[in-house]
Amino acid sequence: MKIAVYAVRYKGNWTLRLSADIRVDMTWWMNQDEGQENVVERWVLLGDELPLSWGTKLCETFKELANMERWGKWQWWAYILAQLKSELAIEPFDGERILSGGVENICIWDHVQGWTSCTKGGDEGRETDGILRSIQKRSLITGIDGLDRECLTRQANELANLLSGRQLLVPEVEALLAEAAPGLEHTWRSAAQLAYLQGRLSFAAGLAPAPRTRWSAARTHELRCNRCGSGVVHRTSCASCGRKACAYCETCLALGRSRECSLLLRGVAKPVLPCTAGRAPATELDRWGLSPAQRAAAEAALRFLAAPHGEVRGRFRPEGRGLRALFRRDRVARRGSDAAASHGSNLAHSKQSSPKPGEGARHNADRQVPDTTVGRFLLWAVTGAGKTEMMFPLLQYVLDHGGTALVATPRRDVVLELAPRLGIAFPDVSMVTLYGGSAERWQRGQLTLATTHQLLRYRQAFDLVVIDEIDAFPYHNDPMLAFAAQAVCKPKGKFIYLSATPPQSLQKEAARGLLPYAKVPVRFHRHPLPVPFRLGTASVQHWLQKGRLPASFIQRLRVSIQRGAQVFLFVTRISHIQGLVKLLIKQLPDVPIAGTSSQDEERTAKVRLFRATEIRVLVTTTILERGVTVPRSDVYVLDADSSLFDEASLVQMAGRAGRSKDDPCGGVIFTSPQWTRGQKRAIRQIKRMNALARKRGYLKEAKH
Repeated sequence: MKIAVYAVRYKGNWTLRLSADIRVDMTWWMNQDEGQENVVERWVLLGDELPLSWGTKLCETFKELANMERWGKWQWWAYILAQLKSELAIEPFDGERILSGGVENICIWDHVQGWTSCTKGGDEGRETDGILRSIQKRSLITGIDGLDRECLTRQANELANLLSGRQLLVPEVEALLAEAAPGLEHTWRSAAQLAYLQGRLSFAAGLAPAPRTRWSAARTHELRCNRCGSGVVHRTSCASCGRKACAYCETCLALGRSRECSLLLRGVAKPVLPCTAGRAPATELDRWGLSPAQRAAAEAALRFLAAPHGEVRGRFRPEGRGLRALFRRDRVARRGSDAAASHGSNLAHSKQSSPKPGEGARHNADRQVPDTTVGRFLLWAVTGAGKTEMMFPLLQYVLDHGGTALVATPRRDVVLELAPRLGIAFPDVSMVTLYGGSAERWQRGQLTLATTHQLLRYRQAFDLVVIDEIDAFPYHNDPMLAFAAQAVCKPKGKFIYLSATPPQSLQKEAARGLLPYAKVPVRFHRHPLPVPFRLGTASVQHWLQKGRLPASFIQRLRVSIQRGAQVFLFVTRISHIQGLVKLLIKQLPDVPIAGTSSQDEERTAKVRLFRATEIRVLVTTTILERGVTVPRSDVYVLDADSSLFDEASLVQMAGRAGRSKDDPCGGVIFTSPQWTRGQKRAIRQIKRMNALARKRGYLKEAKH
């Protein structure tokens, strides 16, 4: 996309601006009401068809120089070439050809002389006729007279409201408007420009130079995607901006191509929900019927939500050194937009005076996730503890106070499972469910349930962000999804992390007092977690090569079958499933046995049959380590010493057993030739949770 760039001198200070419709800007700055105090001293159109990335570079790097008010075309042209020197050098051919019209495309307006031209030496002369011919050739003067200002103001209001809390590329904006404001999708540029001048909308390029800090080794031309934060880019020729080396992001291609020249529109965030620390949190819990452990954790989380922001311990810090650059505070001072927003334009019907120099926001510099120091809280609850039920009072608190809440989870199946439960819990609240292919993607609700990939279309939209299964694939170790999750929370908003197996970085922060947290060490039925038993055997690969199963393993498996348990058999590799199923059928011919994996098109049907006990033994991979509750289950983790099974995976797989109140003591078996650190740590974590539950009096007395 190409865009207009202009400089404006207002109240003695210069600023550079972008424009999607230069007619709106000319009307805003130069068409004055009689007697109006706010007068623009000088206005310079530097080009009306510059590649967007070059326009944003000019605006972001702009510094006022001496005697700029006396500059003519050639001085401004030399300034443009100097600022874009590195960008022009990247182009394989003459980069200046992309600067359409060159020096002759620069137009200067002075509040005393009107349209003027200056010689190379800086002496002003009157060449009004030539300038006007240049302006009229681009249909700007006639276009200004044709603007319906009242209609444009209404459209700007509507567009700003629709984009509030969102960040969308142009095709997404047009799709949103086609559904929510039919007709506006064809004329949105004028409305967007007015909203931009009013400070209600910001413009950014899809890709922009990575922020540099004293610790950064980033190269001058290293780019980052403003939507997902990734630095994985590829350069190609681009018909939209005319460049031969226009970069695009390869990481978030599934949501549409984000290019250097793609316009990313960002709606300004609405005010954050005010804190109400004086309210007793316990009043939020009465309707939910929580267990003692659940209630204690929910009360702690409610106190966190109600506390004034400055009193919350444990500020936002990115997890992992690799994310540090993604969340570095953009320290560039933002300038200019408030000056435009308060300028006395006919379009805005404003008589306010201009702000002081340096105040306001530079819209196009608004490209990195700000360091909002959002408050964070970790809800560390064992598998089967009822995290969803504990989440309800937290959502109720925010919704009752007029705020907006987001529940984000890494997987679509969890979204589809949670949606009806949230609908029943909050029947009077507007709710939107978002996942790949969702029909509700452009709708807005007070409560949003989404997969983490869908968060890339939001920015500073929610007062409360709940991230479920923060340690799960694909969220875990994916900088893009972490970037998206942090970006959607309003400045000074609140985060709640839900997990049974938090990443080590969060566990360390909690232990050091840097992250407020609450532990729920017991399940809702108040029985201890099943502690895994290690069974020393050869590897599964050895079983398959020998064509027989260990007698000790078969003996244990028969006990599970005889007691009526549904048996999960977790393996490390998809290639092991079919061979193992054949050996099991040979040993247990009367038992329904099946295997499934992520590559199995019948996976959903097989899981359904397993729940219905029509399949008794299910051989699977870690795809079923989370989010699956099957009553009366026993769990066997084969090759538990594998590096593919870390502590978190082992705890999650063990958590499939004992979830039912009718069978709270299911069995968990780890089979392996070696006794590894991961197995030891997993068992130690389970035992510690049981000990904590016993210490706090959460466990039921065993009946003999």
